[in-house]
Amino acid sequence: MQHDAHAHHDHGAHSTHADHESHVGHEGHQEQHGGRHEGHGAHHTPGKASWSMAARATLHCLTGCAIGEVLGMIIGTALGWGNTQTMILAIILAFFFGYALTLRGILAAGVDFKTAFKVALAADTLSIAVMEIIDNGVIALWPGAMDAHLSDPIFWIVLAIALAAAFVITVPVNKWMIGRGKGHAVVHQYHH
Repeated sequence: MQHDAHAHHDHGAHSTHADHESHVGHEGHQEQHGGRHEGHGAHHTPGKASWSMAARATLHCLTGCAIGEVLGMIIGTALGWGNTQTMILAIILAFFFGYALTLRGILAAGVDFKTAFKVALAADTLSIAVMEIIDNGVIALWPGAMDAHLSDPIFWIVLAIALAAAFVITVPVNKWMIGRGKGHAVVHQYHH
């Protein structure tokens, strides 16, 4: 086991508490293995997720979701579809654009498409699903929102409220996932 070396290390050789902490755990593991993960430890080490990190990951997903939602509603409206068909299209496009934004960043790091696609699925599926449940739930339950047209201010107001609610509720989900080395923590392994 790789971490057994830490168990036999002479902790008395460190002159300060900071020296000891810099060696114990993932940072010590990085030093021992040539710093391969240097600069990324805070992103994917379980238990090290910050609220700002979770908020950035959520905002990333929310951007893709919002693009997909609005585009789906525009297309559904233009084609004269009913609410159910339009909502289904909007959800499909929200997932598509959510994954596409993540894929773009991973592919730019030189990762092959198959691996990048698997990473995007692992990173974004739960986050996008939670957002879509909240977002579409708010729109479906808000009186008059489902029947509002794109030209009605109520449509855009409710959409903004729904996306804001989705963001607020999904940030803790992403924090939990990143803290366990899942979700967007996986994506950060490919950022240099």
